[in-house]
Amino acid sequence: MPTRVMRMPTVVARRRRPRGCVTVWSVFGTERLLGHVIGRRCACSGGRGFLSDQVSFMTDHVRSLRIGAVAFGWAVACGLAAGSAWADSVPSASLSQPAATAGEFITVNGARRPVGHGADTAALLSHALGFSTYAAGGVSALPVLNGMADDRVATFVDGMRIASACPNHMNPAMSYIDPDSVASAVAIAGVTSVSQGGDSTGGTVSVERRDPQFATAGRMLVTGHVRGDYRSNGGGSGASGSVTVANDLLSLRYTGSYSHASDYHAGGDGPRVRSTSYLSFNHAVTLGVHEGNHLLALTVGQQDIPYEGFPNQYMDMTNNRSTFVNGKYKGDFKWGTLEARGFWQRVDHVMDMMPDKGGHTAATGMPMNTDARTAAYAIKATIPLGPRHELGVGSSFDHNGLNDWWPPLAGSMMMGPNTYHNINGGHRDRLGHYIEWKAQWLPRLSTELGMRSDLVMMNTGPVAPYSWTGMMSMADAMAARRFNAAARGRTDSNFDVTALARWHPLDSLTVEGGYARKTRSPNLYERYAWGRGAMASSMIGWFGDGNGYVGNLNLAPEIANTASMTVTWHDPRDGAWLVKIQPYYTYTHDYINVKRIGSLPGGLSQLQFVNHDAQSYGINGSAVARLWRSGAFGTGELRADLNWVRGQDLVTHSGLYHQMPANGTIAVHEAYGNWTGRVEVTLVKAKDTVDWLRNEPRTPGYALLGLGGSYRWRNLTLDAGIDNVLDQRYDLPLGGLSLGDYEATGVLGPLPGLGRSYNLSLTARF
Repeated sequence: MPTRVMRMPTVVARRRRPRGCVTVWSVFGTERLLGHVIGRRCACSGGRGFLSDQVSFMTDHVRSLRIGAVAFGWAVACGLAAGSAWADSVPSASLSQPAATAGEFITVNGARRPVGHGADTAALLSHALGFSTYAAGGVSALPVLNGMADDRVATFVDGMRIASACPNHMNPAMSYIDPDSVASAVAIAGVTSVSQGGDSTGGTVSVERRDPQFATAGRMLVTGHVRGDYRSNGGGSGASGSVTVANDLLSLRYTGSYSHASDYHAGGDGPRVRSTSYLSFNHAVTLGVHEGNHLLALTVGQQDIPYEGFPNQYMDMTNNRSTFVNGKYKGDFKWGTLEARGFWQRVDHVMDMMPDKGGHTAATGMPMNTDARTAAYAIKATIPLGPRHELGVGSSFDHNGLNDWWPPLAGSMMMGPNTYHNINGGHRDRLGHYIEWKAQWLPRLSTELGMRSDLVMMNTGPVAPYSWTGMMSMADAMAARRFNAAARGRTDSNFDVTALARWHPLDSLTVEGGYARKTRSPNLYERYAWGRGAMASSMIGWFGDGNGYVGNLNLAPEIANTASMTVTWHDPRDGAWLVKIQPYYTYTHDYINVKRIGSLPGGLSQLQFVNHDAQSYGINGSAVARLWRSGAFGTGELRADLNWVRGQDLVTHSGLYHQMPANGTIAVHEAYGNWTGRVEVTLVKAKDTVDWLRNEPRTPGYALLGLGGSYRWRNLTLDAGIDNVLDQRYDLPLGGLSLGDYEATGVLGPLPGLGRSYNLSLTARF
């Protein structure tokens, strides 16, 4: 009888040198709504299978999105309760992103930057202080801030705090929005305000869609853009666009995107890197209502990822569908401002092995299913207390429900005859409140003090192995009995505090410093992943290291104490230069790390999550200097940034996992009329400090050269670039192990990076 046996790799040193479906949306009733809008405001008229050797596309049937009743009336009620104190009207421009930037530029940590060519939204923050990513799928990189990764970073997408619905974290928060839909992206490492989210220790990442656009009174607005791009390495292609129809009261916007790539090739004429292909579709419709000082926006959307390869995981994503409803209200009153959000999301997630990992037939795959439901609200109010003081208060609640089950494989003695229940009716609920006081004591001295409490409640139902009696399932059967007999409910009472001061002693010098106590509770898999068999534990883990992971019911929340300072020295007259330096230190009590509890074939390990104390410290820096500015040659700037972090487990004295080695960029940018150009060198030091418990590979240092430029003519913008111009061969320091290549080569080493790629994009606005 056919049996799928997990083939465990032998680690050796690397030499240093579909089938998918297209979703078509039909939003019924749109014509009637637009007709009503035009009639009121304007008198003008007129005008699930996957596995296959050959990847092919088939058109799915047209789906209409049924929008249920959403309990968002409380936000409007809050505004109307204070409606007697409405302030003067705010112009529409203050509530919307300028149409000229749509599809071309976004705001990243306050700076205006081009969208770029990539399909992964996390790449938009590549030059933010302390920010890096570690490799996953083509649109699913996981964020790292000052060496704190993934769940340790509070990640918000349009105000939604989205948890990964996968034991391998294949669907992180930023994978649910395409880069072309982003208006602004912010990454704040280390000391963050309590209003920027709790239940995190590393910092906050927030990406926001554009607010609805509105026309001036008595007129209609029809605007939008379309964009297409191509990337030679992997044959990547994409298309995206948006269209908005609005008057001064109502706005209706549709955004959509498509992105696809085959496996990419490593540098130096290197081989194809298997399990790096992907296909992604995103659709969203936003309805906005604007009246005076008040804005109400409701966004309904769906994402389909028919497949996405993961080169550093045993599994791939063979389907991921997300449907969400997100409501937002903003209002200005005489007493202050109010913002309220509410959202709901459903995720249906399927993993299996794509063909290059051996998933050719039903007898050699391994289906794994996850079903997640998320519902949340967030309310925050900002209240001026005189001319020098401001009070912020807020409340939020997040519910995350999760079912994770692995159907039996027909004819398999290892994966059958029953369903493996990994997380059965699990939930993680978080109720948080905060208060924040900002004070301007002197014209050049201000402070911020905030306190936050979060109540995290977790539980899950009884679980089951593939078999209660089979010899191959004996370790899992014994573990399931112990798990089901234990009390599984857990409640954590977490407390955060932030104290910041900002001093501006000179017009050219600003000094900011502070302390933060941040707390994070374990996620569902860190506490409730119970399997002890080699195969079952190897399916748990979002680290890309090939090891097997086991949860721990007795985990305590992490408590991180961070001290940080930022010194900014700049030209106050002409803005010709700027230097920013940011040192930091973090001591984390009960850091969630691992201990070795068993061995796996190939020198790998079975690890269990445990609490250890840990520390991390480092320095970030950036600089900008104008090189020239003239009518004949335009404006040229030299830009540079540097990030260095070192982390250590104070119990095992090993390095912390996924710590980026010292790295930085040096670039020259020029703007002349409608033309811009850039030359950039990325420098990364050899990774020598590693986590030996996880067999983290060492990687050599490297330097990459990139070129790019753009030209804007009327409503068209052409952008072209070359990544890795010299086709340098290198390994990704945070890429983990190349498990996708092991199936074909039998050799396992670090995950190689992208070779030379010619990139092109064209954007048209209307």
